[in-house]
Amino acid sequence: MLSEETKRLISYPLITAGAVLLLLGTREVIEPLLGQKAAARTFDEATAVVIPAGTKPAPVQRGDTVGKLTIPRLGATYYVMEGDHEEELRRGPGHLRGSAMPGTQGNCIIAGHRDTHFRILKDIQKGDDILVETKNGQYLYRVTSMRVVPAGDTAPLKPTSRAELNLITCFPFYYVGNAPKRFVVEALLAARVSATGEPVVE
Repeated sequence: MLSEETKRLISYPLITAGAVLLLLGTREVIEPLLGQKAAARTFDEATAVVIPAGTKPAPVQRGDTVGKLTIPRLGATYYVMEGDHEEELRRGPGHLRGSAMPGTQGNCIIAGHRDTHFRILKDIQKGDDILVETKNGQYLYRVTSMRVVPAGDTAPLKPTSRAELNLITCFPFYYVGNAPKRFVVEALLAARVSATGEPVVE
């Protein structure tokens, strides 16, 4: 039988370990929420600024809020950061630097964590609308396919000639540790959205 003193000595590290795990778990829940709130504020401020015609826009920096992504059928709205490092992905989905910006020709790539913001992608369906709003306008994409690829598959990252959007997250969605695969949602630009909210098909 263990003495009371030994039990106390054993209990201290166990309590400490439990507190650390609780703190880390709380961080995983709170940080994404706070990150999205802060991103919403900066996005609203940026879109409220009227840039005079002919003015060269400031270059996008890592960590900037570059857009608002909405999936209407799923009732999901997320603010997108510039960059896909862990620092950005804790705050929200991240736009892969060097990929096309939303609404432009080419492959716009946005990645997100499967256990926070992009968990919603498990319910996405072919034909779903994805609306991406930036300070330059609103763009309507329509989902054409979903697929699972190995983690090392770089095909979804390659440049394209057409305007498309690839949303990428880890797979399986419920997995302990580093997930071995990636879930890719491909969507094509269907329309630009006017100031009145009506789609303008091109």
